Amino acid sequence: MRSVCAYLIGLAIAAVPAVPALAQTAPDAKQATAPAKAESRLDSLFGKLKRERNERAAERLASQIQGEWNKSGSASIDLMMQWSQNAMEAQKFDVALDFLDQVITLAPTYAEGWNRRATVHFMMHSFRKSMADIDQTLRLEPRHFGALAGMAQIMTAKGNKELALEAWQRVLTIYPMMRNAQDQVGTLSEELAGEAI
Repeated sequence: MRSVCAYLIGLAIAAVPAVPALAQTAPDAKQATAPAKAESRLDSLFGKLKRERNERAAERLASQIQGEWNKSGSASIDLMMQWSQNAMEAQKFDVALDFLDQVITLAPTYAEGWNRRATVHFMMHSFRKSMADIDQTLRLEPRHFGALAGMAQIMTAKGNKELALEAWQRVLTIYPMMRNAQDQVGTLSEELAGEAI
């Protein structure tokens, strides 16, 4: 299976047009400012998400943020992320992990690669590995409400309601209108209050 994946990855990399050496060593001003513009867009979207009080509008903002997170800046990485998504949907988790291992090797500062791998590990009930990838995701993007929600779900699965509650509360400081987080905070708060009696 790994040899097939390596072959497909090689095809994806070969499909990307070669970049002249001069462009690699001296990027133009537009390319150099692209990450700064993306970060500025994210900051603006997160500011709006925190202030938004309409659930539907907040969902649209969250979707835009996820769209920004998905932009790797590399056609090869984007293709491998799509292949990993296809493999996940087909429940071929080992194949998805092969692609995501390559994504992380080629782009270790791309938070969404780590987050996607955390999701695959979660689906495989490999909670320790999932937590390690969530930790790396949050180091790269501390506002990643999806990674925090994953952390909360793992804490719930392990029976640690206090830490699950803390993780859901962190989600709500970033994305106050996330309905699932609101529901979980309410449920866990009631359960912990009942256990304290």
